[in-house]
Amino acid sequence: MKLAFMGSPDFAVPALKALIAAGHEVTAVYAQPPKPAGRGKKKQPCPVHATALALGLDVRCPTRLRHNDEELAYFRKLNLDAAVVAAYGLILPQDFLDAPKRGCLNIHGSLLPRWRGAAPIQAAIAAGDVETGITIMQMEAGLDTGPTLRREGTPIGPHDTSADLHDRLAGIGARLIVRELAEPSAPIAQNDKFANYAPKLSREDARLNFLLPAVELERRIRAYFPWPGALGLLGDMVIKILAAEVVPDEGIPGTLLQGGFTIACGEGALRVTRLQRAGKVAMSAEDFLRGYKLPEGVRFY
Repeated sequence: MKLAFMGSPDFAVPALKALIAAGHEVTAVYAQPPKPAGRGKKKQPCPVHATALALGLDVRCPTRLRHNDEELAYFRKLNLDAAVVAAYGLILPQDFLDAPKRGCLNIHGSLLPRWRGAAPIQAAIAAGDVETGITIMQMEAGLDTGPTLRREGTPIGPHDTSADLHDRLAGIGARLIVRELAEPSAPIAQNDKFANYAPKLSREDARLNFLLPAVELERRIRAYFPWPGALGLLGDMVIKILAAEVVPDEGIPGTLLQGGFTIACGEGALRVTRLQRAGKVAMSAEDFLRGYKLPEGVRFY
């Protein structure tokens, strides 16, 4: 089929490669514009952009699609059978959605309608879901509201992080979109009653509130790894908690309890097993405590 591919992060790369491997003609790739990165702040292409260039594909990086008549005219001239969208980063106006013969198909990292929005993988772990998955969806003007075409679930293990699920779901999405293009499914309308919104995360979401139950905080630590992370402040020392386990201890929320790196929470406590100081390498809690003798009762904020 004659396709356009619209995506930006690592999550979308396996799907782009799978479409090429399946013999589809990807006539244009749309990605977010290059952004400053690294010490020199030199502009770097996003993962999809870099992959497309390596594959010899045409890449377009408009800053907006809404009220962009020139880009719409180009998109229409491509005479596409379909457009495949995966974490692109721009909202597609109705004129773009209507241009391809089969419309625009979205690879979404949730079993819709469970989690709509920008951070469905993180939301599923943070909420304690036991399963998530990929949905291939026929796009419409609403945010992830279009009819579903194909879904596949995967369990969320007790130690799974967002990084673990990201890689697993990216592979499932690549496989499902190739299958959907080959064997079109009948659309099924979503039931809005079961929909939840997963908003875009920011650095502010990293701060842990130790008034919350330890079970909820442990899920957030896994959900926010590797970004935006899970942070606690010990005086002026910023500590990123990379891994922790729930233990039945109790105390004043935020205080360090006796026996290892254990922090009291609103309910229960968290035993930190792996952490990272700002600007330092990651290390085990045991190695950290060898260099820093933290007295019992010290407070985390």
